[in-house]
Order: sequence, then C-alpha cells, then structure tokens
Amino acid sequence: MFARDKSQMCNNLLQYAHVYAWGREHGRKVISMRFSYKYQYFKICHTSLTGFGWYLLAKYLAALRLLPTASFKYDDCDREALERKMLRHRHIVVSGWHARWYDLFLKYRDEITDLFTLDSQYTDPVKAKMQEAEQGSTGSIVRLGVHIRRGDYRIFHDGKYLYDDEVYQRHIRRFMMLHPGKAIHVYIATNDPEVKELSYQEQCPGAHVHCLGGSSPEDLFMLSECDYLIGPPSTYSLVAAMYRDIPLYRMDETDEGMMTLESFRRFDYWFRRII
Repeated sequence: MFARDKSQMCNNLLQYAHVYAWGREHGRKVISMRFSYKYQYFKICHTSLTGFGWYLLAKYLAALRLLPTASFKYDDCDREALERKMLRHRHIVVSGWHARWYDLFLKYRDEITDLFTLDSQYTDPVKAKMQEAEQGSTGSIVRLGVHIRRGDYRIFHDGKYLYDDEVYQRHIRRFMMLHPGKAIHVYIATNDPEVKELSYQEQCPGAHVHCLGGSSPEDLFMLSECDYLIGPPSTYSLVAAMYRDIPLYRMDETDEGMMTLESFRRFDYWFRRII
C-alpha cells in the first residue's frame, strides 16, 4: 500500500500514520510517498521501504491506472466503500486528508511515534540550547512551549486564528498565574521572523523567554521537550504533543481567561478534534 498526500509536514505525518495503522491492523505494509522524498528529518525516511524510487513507481503506476486508488479527499466520502476497495487490493494508493482510523492510530501510536523520531542532527543542538538557556535557574522549572503561527494563517479559516503578539503574551501571563512559585521557561516556535524575544520578555515579567530560531524539525523537537504547550489550532503543535503526550491548550479564542489547568488536554482529546 502507498500513502499519498500533498499538504504540509505534520498534516502528512498524521495522514500517513492513519493509513499505517490501518495497514498494520490488516497485515499490510504501507509506504509513504511523501516522506520518500520530502521532509527528510525522521527515522522513517531511512527505512528500506521509504525512498524516491518507491515514490516514482507509485506515482506513475497510479497515473497510468495500473494501481488502483482510494481517495479520502472529502469529508463526506463513502468511507465504507473505500475501505472495501482497500481490502480487495493489496497494492493500492490511499490518499486524502480524511483517511482516518482514530482507534487504530492510538492502538499503534508507540510504533508511529518511533517511526517519526527526529534525527539526532536536529535534536542534539536543541537539547544543548535548552540546557544552556536554563542554566542558573533554581527551584522547580516548568517549560511552556508556545506555537506562534502566522504566514499561511492569514488565509486559514479567513484569518480567524491569526493572533497578534499581545494575545500570546496575555496567554503566557495567564499560564504563569496558574503556576505560582515556578520558574517558567517559555520556548517560542514561530514561522514569523518578526517575533522578538525581548518584546515577550518585557511583556511577561518573571518568565524566561527563549526564541531559539530553529528550523521546522528543530522547533518541533523543542516543543516536544516542553511540559505544556499552547497555540492556535494546528497539526504542528498537535504532533509535538503526540511524542510525550504533553498537555496542550488550544487557543480557539483570544480570551486568555478561558485557560485553566483543566483546559490543557492530552493528545487523544485534540487528535479527534482537528480543525
């Protein structure tokens, strides 16, 4: 079986993982077309069934209609019919964002997480930077990962989740109120080069704010090393939470008053509520 999608990294990861879990349950090997040539940051990219040759083979066989396809492109697709087709054909291309088997994903979650272990060339520098950032801190340290999403979020859901710095800063201050007496280290991951560490440090007195300026895989790992995560609806922060089942507060609204300790939910909760 071949899993195909065309979206961004963490969307691709989740879509492949659903198909992988279905294949694992039915005794099928599943090859990722996307990770065969793109996002070469993960353990899966170095496995024998993940390579550019497999991508080309599946792409052209499907184009020539020599490989059947099962497309879960639309939310109202006939999932039962598509799954019957998958059962009939051992060699088939499965595509589309709505290819989802939540229970199977969770059943094989440990295997999925292992497959998407980030390479040490991305994790080792981040570990060293975080250790350096926390030198001199005393008492109980709490790491808060903040995902600031800009760029493509200008058009995502008509810009509903394109929050300005003040919104994020209010949420950081609210988090600090929920953890009195703790040394709060805030690690910011963002696709906006205009985000300034100093501004956040000034507006969040008492917090230790760090913008490590990492690449996409480095920032993903950085978030996955935190104790709590906050950010707008995004598969990026969701995948970061997946690795160690980190409590995540999803900023569906701008009102920081909605943040409570109870509103930080685990991966399996948000996983079923992707926007």
